[in-house]
Amino acid sequence: METPEYIDRLRIVGGDPALDFVNTEDGDPPSECLRNYGDLVAWSVRAGLLPAAEGERLVGEAGLRPEEAAAVYRDALGLRGALYGVFRAVAEGGDVPERALETVRGYEREALSRGRLERQDERFGWTWDDERDLARMLWPVVHAATGLLTSGDLDRLKLCAGCYWVFLDASRNRSRRWCTMEVCGTDEKMRRYVAKRRQGARVRGG
Repeated sequence: METPEYIDRLRIVGGDPALDFVNTEDGDPPSECLRNYGDLVAWSVRAGLLPAAEGERLVGEAGLRPEEAAAVYRDALGLRGALYGVFRAVAEGGDVPERALETVRGYEREALSRGRLERQDERFGWTWDDERDLARMLWPVVHAATGLLTSGDLDRLKLCAGCYWVFLDASRNRSRRWCTMEVCGTDEKMRRYVAKRRQGARVRGG
């Protein structure tokens, strides 16, 4: 399966699969990084939610069931919007939109109904491996989201000061402000530099 270049370039920096899924809408104004069902599968493979061979099979199944694949794609964007609403509210310390939270609840119920609880080494975990389920990549995403909301360290959930992506701040003193210093942190430094130069020019010019 060939991965589109814009999927390959997409940064995986959220620190949690649900946050990385939310961050597939990039920039301000927003730019859509998942443009169709094939992109959803390609991103899922890149994010480690699906093995490449299973991604190939899902794309093949989608070709046989295009209307279902299109519906799954629309559902994925709806779930992503609900997750962003919830995570952004938590990161900003605001009220979580009840409608968004109910959407997440509904997807989590669906995920558990389609999953299987299995022993994994010394603990147990949920798996989703129905090869014909075109929405199978959504179930680990929403389950990761509810896991983060119910047992994660929400004090570390941050909103990037540059691009409004969400991420878990793993720094020791919890001082991280950017999704990545290389991108948003550097952009902010450049903006400050340009602003300082302009201010200096105005002062010199009287």
